[in-house]
Amino acid sequence: MRTGERRPTLADVAAEAGVSVALVSIVMREAPGASAATRQRVLEVARRLDYQPDSRARLLRSGESRLLGVVFSVRHPFHDDLLTGLYDAADKQGYELTLSAVTPRRDERTAIAGLLQDRCAALILLGPLAPTAELATLADRLPVVVMTRAVRHRAVDVVRTDDSRGLQLAVDHLVELGHRRIAHVDGARWVASADRRQGYRDAMRRHGLEEFVRIIPGGSGEEDGARAARLLLDDPPTAVAVFNDLAATGLLDVLRRHNLDVPGDISVVGYDDSSFSALAHIDLTTVAQDIDTMATLAVSRAVERVAGAQVVHRETVIAPRMVIRGTTGPPR
Repeated sequence: MRTGERRPTLADVAAEAGVSVALVSIVMREAPGASAATRQRVLEVARRLDYQPDSRARLLRSGESRLLGVVFSVRHPFHDDLLTGLYDAADKQGYELTLSAVTPRRDERTAIAGLLQDRCAALILLGPLAPTAELATLADRLPVVVMTRAVRHRAVDVVRTDDSRGLQLAVDHLVELGHRRIAHVDGARWVASADRRQGYRDAMRRHGLEEFVRIIPGGSGEEDGARAARLLLDDPPTAVAVFNDLAATGLLDVLRRHNLDVPGDISVVGYDDSSFSALAHIDLTTVAQDIDTMATLAVSRAVERVAGAQVVHRETVIAPRMVIRGTTGPPR
């Protein structure tokens, strides 16, 4: 179909094949009621017209929504990785995803409202910023699963990583390499920032390094990491654990522009193991979240709630792991 052309409909296929719309619908649904010859003729016409069945419309017409609405942020590359896992998990459960993005000019409430209009069976929210009371009110309307954030309310299901443990793993790795002057660039008010900040403090205390605790204001974006790096330049530590991979790339850029060798002069650890962190020119040591497990559990929990199941374990916390690459090494 060329750009600007009308999308072929079920009626177009029926007219071209010389059969009723109802019969074309039977063929497309792979339901009984059409002869082998008719089925073959309809499918050939559908291919020739490039007809694509609208499965979402079919589900809505049937009164059975097998759509899971997902709210994500375009500012978080890790959300892109989570979406890949969620698509795979939903497909295995016989569900489809419909997405609604939070952007710099489109807030979270607007994104959620769009999905409610789509009559989704359940919502999966990636790192929502809404207050707990607001999420609980939403959960009164349909099942809600929150990912990557702790929410303490019995009506809201949660699937997240143990973020405190993640930063502890990062500090443990750096200490094993011989570092003592380890700083942390935090995530400001972003989801999971408090847990990661506390994990850093706990690990430094456990290793007897309280005097070296140094928390630099940061955020979730490259510009936040770059700004934090400039704050470190006057008295650089030998290692730094950053709130997430995207901020870590901004920090790496500034360090290298100021002729600081990574990891020779300073080691850097990110968080999330976002897909870009393994690129050769980044090669970032990072804390990985188990995307496949998280996605599978989130979709399963949503489907269980849709089916009316009583879920005993409202919150599931997944263990993170270290992925060691080229941005960490022993201090000089």
